Amino acid sequence: MQLIDGKATAATIKKEIAEEVERIVAAGGKRPHLAAVLVGHDGGSETYVRNKVKACEECGFTSTLVRYEADVTETELLACIDRLNRDADVDGFIVQLPLPPHIDEQRIIEAIDYRKDVDGFHPVNVGRMAIGLPCYVSATPKGIYELLRRYAIPTSGKKCVILGRSNIVGKPMAQLMMQKSLGDATVTVCHSHSTTLKEECRTADILIAAIGRPGFVTADMVKEGATVIDVGTTRVPDATRKSGFRLCGDVRFDEVNPKCSYITPVPGGVGPMTICMLMLNTLAAGKKEYYR
Repeated sequence: MQLIDGKATAATIKKEIAEEVERIVAAGGKRPHLAAVLVGHDGGSETYVRNKVKACEECGFTSTLVRYEADVTETELLACIDRLNRDADVDGFIVQLPLPPHIDEQRIIEAIDYRKDVDGFHPVNVGRMAIGLPCYVSATPKGIYELLRRYAIPTSGKKCVILGRSNIVGKPMAQLMMQKSLGDATVTVCHSHSTTLKEECRTADILIAAIGRPGFVTADMVKEGATVIDVGTTRVPDATRKSGFRLCGDVRFDEVNPKCSYITPVPGGVGPMTICMLMLNTLAAGKKEYYR
């Protein structure tokens, strides 16, 4: 079994980004600028945005954090998005999800200029990805694919089973893995209503668990020699930790890892790659690689 070290891989990629940014600046170009909009004080969102700001520093980006209280109106938030859309200095921006229930998340996502949508959530980017056109790909699926690529894990012709069908992970992951120019795999997507879920998992050469249920994947669901990618990051109460919780993946790591050829840990696997891929998308936005 080989551990897929997302933390080390992300550090390497951020170093590569920082070196490229310095070359751009030395040649008279502009530093990429990422803005983040944070609504309210959700603990997970606060941590995630703080890590994004830190990653921007490591990559040599300019970063801006726009904060609103949880009672911000949808109209105010849309006005903020309009300002960021029109700000020529901002190359890309994200609105941190989830948003308070009184705000229509889909309306917010669609208000973002798809050319600055470095989260890859806008329907234009989602549609372009589905048919293989250049676009911003959602960060978590992009990070998983990058891990597979950098660890030289064969995907072409392999059976890939994805647990979960979310718009953020499951669906875009399936698109990446089935595209001929990328994963070139045979893909099956399972979810909570799949009647043959365990049987499908046992056929997987690559099993990607993004179902959001701690410890869901057990050893009897994994084929000998499979690659297992654990996307789960659920906070589970733990009185022994200073924080009062620990992060738990969708895979029972200790039970499953003896059967695997490769496996990602939680934490330290997919998580660090997600923020790193946001940085790659921002670099592409700054270079106007996809849209001008």
